[in-house]
Amino acid sequence: MTSKRILAVLNAEPFRGFIIHLADGREVPVQHREFLALSRSGRTAAVFQPDDSLNIIDLLLVTDLEIKPQKRSKKNGNGRKKP
Repeated sequence: MTSKRILAVLNAEPFRGFIIHLADGREVPVQHREFLALSRSGRTAAVFQPDDSLNIIDLLLVTDLEIKPQKRSKKNGNGRKKP
């Protein structure tokens, strides 16, 4: 996986959380764009988790990015959100 592909997903508007799938079967969730940092070389990523744990990832081991579906807002028939 290239850092350009990850940056495209990371900088998409609106941001949608995604899961990084690794060659060894692990899955690393990215819940907010601020939780991921790429190295200057673009080969390594650091993903911070809400519990303050940290995942260091070699991007050559990334097999897939799974983008979470957008949350749909509940609206009534006239286009307004339901209370």
